Amino acid sequence: MTTLAPPAAPPARRLAVWAGLAIAVTAVNLRTAVTGFSPLLETIGDRLGFGVALIGVLGTVPAASFAIFGLLAPVVTRRFGLERTATAALALTAASLLLRALAPGPVVLVVSTVLALAGIGAANVVVVPLVKTWFPDRIALWTSTYLLLLQTGQFIAPLLAVPVADAAGWRVSVGVWAVPAALAAVLWLVLALATRSADHRASAPAGTRPRVARSATAWGLVVLFALTALTNYAVITWLPAVLTDAGGSRALGGSMVALYSAWGVLAALAVPQLATRVANPFPVVVVCSALLVVGFVGLDLAPREGTLLWVCALGVGVSSFPLCLTLVNQRTRTPAAAASVSGFVQGTGYALAATGPLGLGLLREATGSWSAPLWLLTASVVPGLVAGWFACRPRYVED
Repeated sequence: MTTLAPPAAPPARRLAVWAGLAIAVTAVNLRTAVTGFSPLLETIGDRLGFGVALIGVLGTVPAASFAIFGLLAPVVTRRFGLERTATAALALTAASLLLRALAPGPVVLVVSTVLALAGIGAANVVVVPLVKTWFPDRIALWTSTYLLLLQTGQFIAPLLAVPVADAAGWRVSVGVWAVPAALAAVLWLVLALATRSADHRASAPAGTRPRVARSATAWGLVVLFALTALTNYAVITWLPAVLTDAGGSRALGGSMVALYSAWGVLAALAVPQLATRVANPFPVVVVCSALLVVGFVGLDLAPREGTLLWVCALGVGVSSFPLCLTLVNQRTRTPAAAASVSGFVQGTGYALAATGPLGLGLLREATGSWSAPLWLLTASVVPGLVAGWFACRPRYVED
């Protein structure tokens, strides 16, 4: 039987507290640039003069940016260190969110969105090994904490988007999220300076870095993560349009994205704790898959009559997202391996998911209804189940 190596000695208490604060503020920023933006896309399109095609592109940008910069992040961390990478990533996000709020036209809007989400893509990857580095003996607790705050940010942003835009304009509603991103960058900068002599480069001795692309466990995580990400960004991007096409209001669309995101808060509390206490958490994948089927079929057959039920089912159904991120640490021995697997899973997974929002939007345009996209999402549950079986087996990627 394979056993974990003894964890490294915990860092100094004062620095660990600062690291905990930095992880917490970073987590709040990991989805606000997406969910605080999507409820305003039609409004921004009216103001800047673009339509459904560009909205689909903007819906694809998060997954594409997370993919590219997720794959690059481990390379950067091996050279510059985890804390300095986090500093640069959050600083880029803050500056780009401010630029997006000031965008005079669609080109600047798209470019600034790509840059903002590039920073978030890198932060997505490094926060996983940062948890393993700073809190090696409390991985479940801190994984739950940062996922809880991630989901809280994802929940609050769409809830505030329309009211703030109505009160102060869409530019203020979009730009306000640059503030917490800048705060996170400052926190990591202080920590990077304080740990300048520490070896936090998420590197491993030559020849010992795991060949993650040869691991069935890693590929199971990739596919499960990709399908969960595709589902998540499809819902965030198109749920408001599904409901407005069915006769709902713009405010209903924003509130339902918020409700969908709120369920992730409960998942962030429960799933990491469960995944670290059972040898094989595959039943979580089975339950999530069943709920996704209920949600998508319900949205197609009765989008207005059972809106709350369908959105709640989808919100719980994407609980395989925190499961995947927990398993990245649970299926690796060291921060070096966790950084490699995190980059591989998130980078490759988001790359596979990147075509989702745009492809589903084009399918909607071609067929004239949301039935075909919703049934395609329903069918994606099957490969997710297969991938989940491989991802959840109690094996280490290094093996």
